[in-house]
Amino acid sequence: MEWTLAILFGAALLLLIASTIRSRRTAKAEQREIDMIHLSVTEELTQLQTQVRNLELDIEIIEKETGVRLSSADRVKLREVLDLHRRKYSIESIAGQKKLPVEQVEKMLAPFMMEKDERRPVVNEA
Repeated sequence: MEWTLAILFGAALLLLIASTIRSRRTAKAEQREIDMIHLSVTEELTQLQTQVRNLELDIEIIEKETGVRLSSADRVKLREVLDLHRRKYSIESIAGQKKLPVEQVEKMLAPFMMEKDERRPVVNEA
């Protein structure tokens, strides 16, 4: 009876040690996986920041080449109006939302609407 009890305690101790070792291994594997994900997200964020920086530089170059200079408030307003237009809002609803006259909204969107009207679908006649 005493030997059986001692063997059971010994087996319990071995199982406890094995369980601890196994949980440490899985914890290390999970930590490696988390580190890899963190690294990939950090790299992607760095790439996105580089792309944003390049876009800002491109915009600055285009502004200097064309001579068009908009204040940041005008640029934000134009961006919002253009975004609403591309999401298929009517010019009247855009004017109402932004509290602008319809004529001003049409004037703001004119360069962007001309591009859209100039394009025509290509039909394959073959």
